[in-house]
Amino acid sequence: MKTIIKTLFPIFIVFFIAFSAKAVNGMDDVRTIHVKGTDNMKFDVSLIEAKPGEQIKIIFETVSNMPKESMAHNLAIIDLDVDLDAFAMASMMARDNMYIAPEFESGIIARTEMIGGGETSSIEFTVPETPGDYDYVCTFPGHYLSGMVGILRVQ
Repeated sequence: MKTIIKTLFPIFIVFFIAFSAKAVNGMDDVRTIHVKGTDNMKFDVSLIEAKPGEQIKIIFETVSNMPKESMAHNLAIIDLDVDLDAFAMASMMARDNMYIAPEFESGIIARTEMIGGGETSSIEFTVPETPGDYDYVCTFPGHYLSGMVGILRVQ
């Protein structure tokens, strides 16, 4: 038993040092961005700039004193080839699917849950490799039409 421990201990130390160095050197970096949705039906961050392939975590919070049934928010980032108007209009009718139109789900890069005041939801994703302006939107009824949109700019 002592021989096995003596043999495996140095291997364990090498792995421990390697993984510790990886974490310290930022090789597993995930950039965190905080975004809030408010009663004025706006995101407090309307532009997120990112690099292709970057790892991003968005922590999304709804700031509201209204009941969730009348004022909830989500954040859905859609692909470049998705028609934003069609996506948003169809999604705000999809109450049974958290206001995400099932026919558009394949065109969503990432999305949070629909959340009410005081709630948070987070998403972690890899930024697309293709440069461009990717729209993000709240799909709760009326919010897109009120201007609750933003841009994930990949460059």
